[in-house]
Amino acid sequence: MTQNMGLADRIIRLLLAIVVVVLIATNRISGVLATVLGILAVIFALTSMFGVCPLYLPFKLSTKARRPELPPETPPPPEEG
Repeated sequence: MTQNMGLADRIIRLLLAIVVVVLIATNRISGVLATVLGILAVIFALTSMFGVCPLYLPFKLSTKARRPELPPETPPPPEEG
């Protein structure tokens, strides 16, 4: 599998996961909300680490920056001689 997530996407997901973990650890959220957000935090952390989001694959989405295409190589001019 190739990476389909750009650096900004990966950083945002990781930061969101950290925020959720901190909210759960400090008891700011609890119960069902904590469970659901905790599961999402784990998913965000894993997708961030591997650089692949399974939801992007069927839609062929990518947040990875595209490299500019190089112009085709032109052959050198024929030598006269």
